Amino acid sequence: MTTIPPPQRDPTNDFSLVVATANGTGSQTANLTLLRAFFHMGIPVNGKNIFPSNIQGLPTWYHIRVSRHGYLARRTSEVLVAFNQPTVNADLRALPPGGMALIDDGLTVSVERDDIHSYCMPVKALMAEHQQRGKLRDYLANMIYVGVLAHLLEIPIDALEAALCTQFGGKRALIGANMAIIRPAFEWAATELVKTDPYRVAPMEATEDLIIMTGNEAGALGSVFGGVTVAPWYPITPSTSFIDALRGFLPELRSGPDEAPSYVVIQAEDELSAIGMVVGAGFAGARALTATSGPGVSLMAEFAGLGYFAEVPGVIWDVQRVGPSTGLPTRTSQGDLRFVYGLGHGDVRHVVLLPSSIEECFEFGWRSLDLADQLQTPVFVLSDLDLGMNNWMGRAFSYPDRPLQRGKVLSAEQVAEQGFARYLDLDGDAITYRTLPGNPAPGAGYLARGTGHNSLAVYSERSDDWVENTDRLARKFETARGYLPSALEERVDGATVGVIGYGTTRYAIEEARDALAQDGLVCSSMRLRALPCGEEVRRYLEAHERVVVVEMNRDGQLAEILRAEYPQLAPRIASIAFLDGMPFTADFVSGRLQPFLTPDSVEVA
Repeated sequence: MTTIPPPQRDPTNDFSLVVATANGTGSQTANLTLLRAFFHMGIPVNGKNIFPSNIQGLPTWYHIRVSRHGYLARRTSEVLVAFNQPTVNADLRALPPGGMALIDDGLTVSVERDDIHSYCMPVKALMAEHQQRGKLRDYLANMIYVGVLAHLLEIPIDALEAALCTQFGGKRALIGANMAIIRPAFEWAATELVKTDPYRVAPMEATEDLIIMTGNEAGALGSVFGGVTVAPWYPITPSTSFIDALRGFLPELRSGPDEAPSYVVIQAEDELSAIGMVVGAGFAGARALTATSGPGVSLMAEFAGLGYFAEVPGVIWDVQRVGPSTGLPTRTSQGDLRFVYGLGHGDVRHVVLLPSSIEECFEFGWRSLDLADQLQTPVFVLSDLDLGMNNWMGRAFSYPDRPLQRGKVLSAEQVAEQGFARYLDLDGDAITYRTLPGNPAPGAGYLARGTGHNSLAVYSERSDDWVENTDRLARKFETARGYLPSALEERVDGATVGVIGYGTTRYAIEEARDALAQDGLVCSSMRLRALPCGEEVRRYLEAHERVVVVEMNRDGQLAEILRAEYPQLAPRIASIAFLDGMPFTADFVSGRLQPFLTPDSVEVA
């Protein structure tokens, strides 16, 4: 008989849990209850929902990373809740030796393992005592594994009740209905199960000053604080919840004194219409945004180019999913970077913000609207499904540290005093002055042309007018570098290798660097937060013999952009690019980084 191997480390508050169920069975409430219970206990935690793109019936997995060290990257799960017949055998095979499995005893299991800790739950028998009928009964059955896990992992019952209170907004009837399942399941486990596994949780104080929410919610809230007034959109996974959150926040935070809304959210007939409305609203002086994903961005190309060339502000949130085409609608990716950076026809370059946390989603929510007005251009915010739709910890958001930045908008008095030429560069920064419709000053009106025009906004097909205008737009793009959030870096003395990442790859990179450092392999790191890059990126490239760019796409899109923008430094830039729809693990990143840090190893660019 095989002996169950002991853990190589103390797994208290340091393990990953996966719940395997079927989509549409109501398991999300149970999973979020566990997630929030850990959070209420003060334990750093992150949840990742791996779900199918159909409405109901296919397998879904919810991963909860519990880490006393504060790591949030995905990793192999040691604890399994098996609640789905089609996947139970594969899920059991995936458990590492020494893992723990909690299995619905109604499932047919053909996999035999004597190197893991296994427990069976009599779900049908435990539910037989309860009177609920229909769909609600099926949903509540998920609370059986919550109660049993509470006993096995030593989760206090009051932490579960506090989590349910948060989940249901204090509605006692719903809280009571769920606790009526959890308590008997807990008591059954305490009486019938003999714990043999080492996995447990214990209270900490690491989350006292933190909040927990999704990136889409955070970005929507930040946009409200940034003064958004118009939000046209068309539903698409994984961005729809951004607009859902916006529609929840706006009535509370953006109603006038008479309770009348001071905003409009419009469901357009498609993404083409949505971006057209953003451009029109931006021209009229509104603060406008839309939210979409890669296939929706495809339909926005012409209007994005119009916004760039006519210099009209607007914000587009691209919550990335796997492409090309409609791809994997419910998997995460960083595959739109190259596409969005030059979206349009001809010579186009867009400002792109790259959030990695809920704090940055909130900040870039209001900052993107400022930047769009200041630079008079469309601004893209590239989030991803993992950040946008999953729950993350973060510090309570800071109120914007400045008033709304409207940029160079002339009043009637200013037009009368200094005149007005829409596309004339008066200040040498390539950002021109604009007026808003309704300005009563004679000469304040102009046509925001998508065709060729001169500095007076007069239609022109003269070659010199075209060159003058497009050269100025290129200079404005250089000016934009000084407006954007700087890259953040962590230098290590003596490190000759640097790592560059962006977005949610930061979590796997941070954990991988710590693991490699324990083996004496050190590297610096930099996280980009915007394109175009600031001067600090050039300095970072110059300071390291080798710079490895880590990103979730097949072709190494950021690496390509950096090589193109810093051609003299291109030979130093290597790429770790991979895309399978899943968030990176630290083991994957450290395994790919190790050859660059080990003398005499073979490097693969």
